[in-house]
Amino acid sequence: MSATEEGQDGGESSHRAEAFLEILGRVQPGDAEAELSSCGIGPTAEVAEQVLRSGVCYSRPKSAVRFFIWAGRSVKHTGYARNLLVDILGKAGMFQPMWDAVRSMLQDGGGHITVATFASIFSSYCAGGNLKEAVKAFDVMERYGVKPDAAALNSLLSAMCRGREAGRAQAAHDMFERVKGSVAPDGDTFGILLEAWEKEGNAQRAVSTFGEMVLRVGWSASYMPAYDALLSTLLGGDQFGEALKFLQVMRSKGCLPGLKFFARAIDLVVRKRDYANALAIWQMMVSDAGLVPNLPMYNAMIDLYSNTYNSILEGLIKQRKVREAEAFLAEMSKNEQLPSATNCAAVISMFSKEFNPPAAIDVWRCIVEHHITPADDSARELIVGFAEVEKYADEMFDMRIELPQSTIDNMKRTCDKAGKRHTYFKCIHLSNQESSKSCMRQQGYRNDGSGSVLGDGDQWIFAFCFVLFVFMDGLNCSIHEQDNGFHG
Repeated sequence: MSATEEGQDGGESSHRAEAFLEILGRVQPGDAEAELSSCGIGPTAEVAEQVLRSGVCYSRPKSAVRFFIWAGRSVKHTGYARNLLVDILGKAGMFQPMWDAVRSMLQDGGGHITVATFASIFSSYCAGGNLKEAVKAFDVMERYGVKPDAAALNSLLSAMCRGREAGRAQAAHDMFERVKGSVAPDGDTFGILLEAWEKEGNAQRAVSTFGEMVLRVGWSASYMPAYDALLSTLLGGDQFGEALKFLQVMRSKGCLPGLKFFARAIDLVVRKRDYANALAIWQMMVSDAGLVPNLPMYNAMIDLYSNTYNSILEGLIKQRKVREAEAFLAEMSKNEQLPSATNCAAVISMFSKEFNPPAAIDVWRCIVEHHITPADDSARELIVGFAEVEKYADEMFDMRIELPQSTIDNMKRTCDKAGKRHTYFKCIHLSNQESSKSCMRQQGYRNDGSGSVLGDGDQWIFAFCFVLFVFMDGLNCSIHEQDNGFHG
């Protein structure tokens, strides 16, 4: 059959299934067979499967039975269709018809009765809270030609543990204890039991079950759900220390839990501000387990270590370690860690009092760029810092300090390099205005190469103007950037 023919056949099957479903959803179950026969469309085995797995049949189980009987007169039902009917009846709580369907399968040879058939029966009984009947179904499996094995046991235990009612974990454990001599459990068996103890918060039973697991099935990286469940149960039971001990043992065996445990562990250590264990667990998760953390985990760690950075910075500020604080701020910037608003204000104040306006302006620019708020205290400290610059300039004025030409040349180069030549010319202009014209005409004039001249006695004026304008130029630039940032 060509691809085109297959497509046409698939479309026809779909149309047939839709037509049958329309009838089943519209008429009463007692009228379904007559209506189906009069529609002029015949069923196929594939169409029967499509109809039986539909929501219409699960919501109208009696109509599903009528359709199954009607279609069975024309086609031989597949094993999948037969198991769908068992599942439909079980989910509807129609257990007698369900067993009738199973017996019918047995009479037809029994080849279609599998572990999956009984997994459906276990699930249906347990969903209704009837765990005893589910256990009885397990006990009669061999009568229907199905040998109970680990897969069947796991299906039963999983169904028993699926509900929220108290005591389900104990019931599952009792069943396990009864059959473990005849049905060999595997890693999944213990994983199911450990997850049940986790759900009930029973750390003691979880540790006991895990011990038996190691003795019976050993260690394997494929048992990750079991490791997750044990460690998560210990965390939930406020036994963080025990969880770490088990984690180290697992690590030594090359068997680690999954993201489920690591997410809970990271959340716990971050809330406890446990920096050492946070880093150790993170490295184990990323390096040893090869897991990719999710966004909340990244954010939690960033928050934890951002607070760590700020604690260190706060200590440097309190100890007036100016150079160390400036270097540490550079390290924070390199590691994409931001100072807190409180630390920003404090460090600007310290830099200003220690006559380090460029460092203070760098902090202000960081505030503007990253919108660190509230910024009011930092702004006030920066303005106070300007007053400090003016005070030192007054001292320079009183001392009539003279600067060597090389210093003035360096100032010019610095302005050029920073793209601030206008600052340099402002200084020249202001210093020329402040110097008396008569002094300007005296001997000792020197051309600085900018088209203006400075006398030897006027260099202190230039120095004052330079410091003042560099500080104010940086401040004005930052305020302009902040205005654009907050209102843009």
